[in-house]
Amino acid sequence: IGNDAFQEVDITGITIPITKHNYLVSDPDTLSDSVHEAFYLSTTGRKGPVLIDIPKDVLASKLKTPEKNHKAPVLEGYNPTIKGHSGQIKKAAALLQKAKKPVIISGGGVVGSGAEDALTAFAKANEIPVTATLTGKNGYPNTDRLYLGLIGYHGTAAGNNAIQKADVVVAIGTRFGDRTTGPLKTFAPNAQVIHIDIDPAEISKNVPSFLPIVGDASNIINALGEQMNKAGSLDCTEWLEYLLKIKTDREKPADNSKLNIPLILERLKKMVPNPIMTTDVGRHQIFAAHHFPVDRKNSFITSAGLGTMGFGLPAAIGAKAGKPDDIVISINGDGSFLMCCQELVTAVEEDLPVIAMVMNDQRLGMISQLQDAFYGERYSCCDLGKCVDFAKIAEGMGALGITVESPDEIEAAIQKAIDSGRPTVIEFILHEQGNTYPMVTGTSLTDYIEE
Repeated sequence: IGNDAFQEVDITGITIPITKHNYLVSDPDTLSDSVHEAFYLSTTGRKGPVLIDIPKDVLASKLKTPEKNHKAPVLEGYNPTIKGHSGQIKKAAALLQKAKKPVIISGGGVVGSGAEDALTAFAKANEIPVTATLTGKNGYPNTDRLYLGLIGYHGTAAGNNAIQKADVVVAIGTRFGDRTTGPLKTFAPNAQVIHIDIDPAEISKNVPSFLPIVGDASNIINALGEQMNKAGSLDCTEWLEYLLKIKTDREKPADNSKLNIPLILERLKKMVPNPIMTTDVGRHQIFAAHHFPVDRKNSFITSAGLGTMGFGLPAAIGAKAGKPDDIVISINGDGSFLMCCQELVTAVEEDLPVIAMVMNDQRLGMISQLQDAFYGERYSCCDLGKCVDFAKIAEGMGALGITVESPDEIEAAIQKAIDSGRPTVIEFILHEQGNTYPMVTGTSLTDYIEE
């Protein structure tokens, strides 16, 4: 390091903004400690990636000291708050007791904390409707009557209306990103926000917190539930009925006359109710969030905050390696799949039979939809053409390739993929672009178009 050696780059300097912490190992005898500390940092507090840069000369060195039996490291300045402030929790319970229109936001921190059961019990005990961010979708059973769906630019009508008309919002493990809030000035205009998060830096960063509680989501939800039990249950019947009517009025089966993403997802759900699902990024991702309800924990894996195209297939391979007995399905757009399709070789070589479902509409669908809505149908750089045969790409890499061109072929293709025991690509030649709605186009979350 420091000699401008072959491929030398300041990896730690480059990655500081996108990691929780990083290490540059200069002494081989400190490597064991660095690895142990890295895993500890990555999996405690606000979970996140930790990078270890190991130079070539360190890798080639011999250790002078034997492997250690590590204890939990004590790191100066690092002491994440786990238990929420009892006074703040009592205030939150009192605020909720007075609420007429409460709503919960399930953020990614619910899943990160393992607080799914705690949130489910709390919401059901108090009959409080639940909305979700994209990463928080897996934090609450999607088939439960209290679940209203996503909020944000591509939120459901029920979810967005709940936020905009609520008098108390209980936001759990969310950073209030722009895709969730829409224009900040008009977000939840009538609500007092109870913000629960393990990272104090997120409190009032984007949305002012009326009542912040810093700590682990599971710990705080359980404590809040105990306080609510002492005070008695809420009565928000009219509020819940209003929201559930919005929800049910918009529920309709997918169009089965032509091949489209909602229909594919609907039939997939009937055949494989509880897979591990990963998604790429784009219009297909939002369709999956809306049209594939999940109740199983840690079963919906997607790239939200960074919106990383190409994420779906590698994530599915990792999930299959970790859960080899589970059916793992990746939902992909044609544009996203082309960015990492070479990873099929890894799946084949490592005998990891993932199923990649490619929704081929010959375009970057989300970009096309945005250009349609905001740029007067002036399309640029979103047409991918018809030259790619995804089934042949799969076969060329040693995987199974299947092409589906009509609704009648959906179930047979999925069953063939499952029965094959091989990495499989199912290419669906969609009959239409199929925009995903609702989509916020105005100055607030309730200023949206539905078709």
